[in-house]
Amino acid sequence: MRRFFMPINNVSLESINLTMYKILFIFLFIGQIAFAQITIKDSISTYPVSYATVSFGNGNGLFADDEGQFVFTKKLYPDIDSLFISALGFKDLNVATHNLPNHLLLQPEASELDEVFIGTTLDRKFKEEELKPSLDDDYYNCWLPTIESEIAVYFPKTTTKDQQLKEVVFPIALESKDWEKRNRRNSEKKKFSTLFKVKFYSNNNGVPGNVLTNETIVFRATEKDGDAYELNVDDHNIYIPDNGFFVSLQVLGYTNKEGKLLPNKKYKEIESRGGSVVKIPTNFRPLLPFTDDIASKNTFIKRVFISGNNWVKFDKGNQFKSSLLDKNLFNYGIGLTYKTFKDE
Repeated sequence: MRRFFMPINNVSLESINLTMYKILFIFLFIGQIAFAQITIKDSISTYPVSYATVSFGNGNGLFADDEGQFVFTKKLYPDIDSLFISALGFKDLNVATHNLPNHLLLQPEASELDEVFIGTTLDRKFKEEELKPSLDDDYYNCWLPTIESEIAVYFPKTTTKDQQLKEVVFPIALESKDWEKRNRRNSEKKKFSTLFKVKFYSNNNGVPGNVLTNETIVFRATEKDGDAYELNVDDHNIYIPDNGFFVSLQVLGYTNKEGKLLPNKKYKEIESRGGSVVKIPTNFRPLLPFTDDIASKNTFIKRVFISGNNWVKFDKGNQFKSSLLDKNLFNYGIGLTYKTFKDE
């Protein structure tokens, strides 16, 4: 039997059915994404917990965005059975991925901030002391930031007087679009928009210890910032402990033009000539220049997504294979500005 379709405004019933199927598919896709979106919240205030770390326990992981949201599905991560959630000022949470709820609640923990004066409003006289950053635009003298690593640099207290941290200067190296013109100051730079998280740690027997502030501090760097990003931390009231402190930097990933964190993968999957899939670490721009201007070895590294991770000094023989170490480049040369208060 031959079937006929009556055109309706030059559109057949077959094309109408096809359009309906497409619309249904779009709704199903949107529903799947909405279901996959998880929000991390404060169990007391129910406010979102921004930029929490979501570890998978196998060396992989991701970060929640500024609204405490991240995407997780068994289709994306079929071999992950549990998630380890951590954030400043909250107790760690271990949750199974089976029947994962849309909202995860973190319990606030009592502050354990040591040797910190909080909320001081005294109008005290002070002078500013500046430690200049070590800048370098050589690609081969740079650390390539990856989301599984956190870098921390130790700084001693420079006086017995009270000192407050005013500004931190993070050196960054820019890349030219034209490799042959990379050394020219007026060469056009590759664009990027990258979000970083900053933490401040006490000195615990030579390694980073407790955090000095539970506030979440992030900044977005672009090629327009030049060869350093200046972060003002005056309002955070960070006073320097007698035995020094650590400043750490951790890349969260790329952002859109509005500064919204974009989903990022830890690895790029590339098919080899033999047909097997090889995982290549995803590096994020900007690059972080290392220096030999500092005599002591003050830089430490840890792998943030590995359960039970520990700080390790960036040095030869300490689990690192790096061309930077081969060149005796041991430190990330962060700059600081202190307020040193006069005795009264």
